[in-house]
Amino acid sequence: MSLAYRANADFAKLNHPLRVPLSAEIHSRPFLQLQAPESLTHFALYLQQDQPSRQNHRSSQHQILAQLCMHYGVATPHPQARYFFHDFGRFRLKWECHTEFATYTFVERGEPGLDCAASFDRMPLQHVPQEWLAGLNGKIIVAAHVLLCKADADEASFAQGIRDLFQGKSLVGSSAGGNAEVWTDFLIQPDGFSRFVVRDQRLREFQSGRLVGRLLEIETYRMMALLGLPQAEATQPDLNSIESELATLTAKLVKEDGNADQDLLNQITALAARVEKISVSNSYRFAASQAYFNLVQSRIQELREVRIEGTPTLAEFMGRRLAPAMNTCVSVARRQETLAQRIGRSNDLLRTRVGIEQEKQNRLILQSLDARAAQQLRLQQAVEGLSVAAISYYTLGLVGYVGKAMKAGSVPVNPDLMTGLAVPVVIGGVWLGLRRLHHQLAGAKH
Repeated sequence: MSLAYRANADFAKLNHPLRVPLSAEIHSRPFLQLQAPESLTHFALYLQQDQPSRQNHRSSQHQILAQLCMHYGVATPHPQARYFFHDFGRFRLKWECHTEFATYTFVERGEPGLDCAASFDRMPLQHVPQEWLAGLNGKIIVAAHVLLCKADADEASFAQGIRDLFQGKSLVGSSAGGNAEVWTDFLIQPDGFSRFVVRDQRLREFQSGRLVGRLLEIETYRMMALLGLPQAEATQPDLNSIESELATLTAKLVKEDGNADQDLLNQITALAARVEKISVSNSYRFAASQAYFNLVQSRIQELREVRIEGTPTLAEFMGRRLAPAMNTCVSVARRQETLAQRIGRSNDLLRTRVGIEQEKQNRLILQSLDARAAQQLRLQQAVEGLSVAAISYYTLGLVGYVGKAMKAGSVPVNPDLMTGLAVPVVIGGVWLGLRRLHHQLAGAKH
């Protein structure tokens, strides 16, 4: 073993476990190396998040790629791979797996001198197995053809021919940094594919691949961003219904007394649960749409567009068509938050009113307790009077027995007179004794 190899092996032990994969991350998705003329067919496969679940997204996308590789006898990439490139002979394939979708870009070398119309009839799609395409039922969210050609045709004939390639009336085009022209209409043509024409004027090495890659990213991210629009439009009727019910409940909250507070509280709580359910269902999709829209804007800025006279640029088209759709998603998201806050304030107001009613009830209870305490005091005073009479009666009886005993012992005492004279003394003594005992008990209680 050489000293250099041993030194490299020892140095590798010093690396953080994530140093190599993190360093390779920014190089994991290089642009295609293209040189005009080239023909490209691009697919983006979006799998619903419930079938399969989001956790199985990557494995499901790998299975689709594995079926294509097995058809041509090509080894499939590692199950954790997110990028794959291979030259299949008739075409080259670039595969990328993203968070929600996977892209397949088939590239074939074009025939020099072939016009644009004939080139679109000979796209790499013709080499893709039909049974594999049939297996993509319901999964394709983006399908696009891209034609990269040299700018060696007559300008007048090209201007006339470029409009014949697109069925839409809103043709979009611009000069990308002055080195190439980009043409499209962002419409799905009769063949089921959207079309892009990139006219290479003086692109340098690797610029063609970067330009085509940005165009495909714009188309893919545009479609992924628009996934939030149907969800936003479907949510608006529910929000309208909740707002109407909340207005009705708020009016009842102002007019009605406290007898129906519990029913109002239950209804407001039910509205809060409905809004929360809608927010949970929409939060991920709206956030993803906004992120994709930001990527579209970023990729358009990287094109460094220069206007072609009489033709709207990609930035203008997206600002006029895509931005309103994204604003709809943003407005629905804000409306959800505002509605949740309004329901929360109504709930707090109702709870405050319920609390005030409870305080009134508690005050009435305390007043009734005070009245009962006063009644008990009066009853206690009455009982004390009876107690004085009873104790005095029994005490006077004892005094009578004492007088009789003294008379029997030859003491000159009249028992009846003695008992009569003792009556006020005994009653006064008993009353004072009970009062003192009452005060002692009250002092010990305090």
